[in-house]
Amino acid sequence: MSTDDTTEKFRIDKWLCAARFFKTRALAADAVECGQVHINGVRVKPAKTVLAGDMLTINIGQKQCEVEVLALSNRRGPASDAQKLYRETDASRQRREAMAAQL
Repeated sequence: MSTDDTTEKFRIDKWLCAARFFKTRALAADAVECGQVHINGVRVKPAKTVLAGDMLTINIGQKQCEVEVLALSNRRGPASDAQKLYRETDASRQRREAMAAQL
């Protein structure tokens, strides 16, 4: 993981895979291309650079997740490492819990 390496660029599709939102980079790239991922409220392409502090809105099926990027990584590692890459917003967490309670 890297948080202050300004020379290395991190693509959104690679970061989404490293953060375990998608199983493969191809699935992440498809989701970004289809408009299911926004950075700071803006629709982007898979090659868009993601930065620490960016707010992401990720739509996966019926779920919508809003997260803040805390750290950057291109490497897909254990789930415990992936969870350190982002923080889910309180509003997003509450929506997800309410949706789970309805099921």
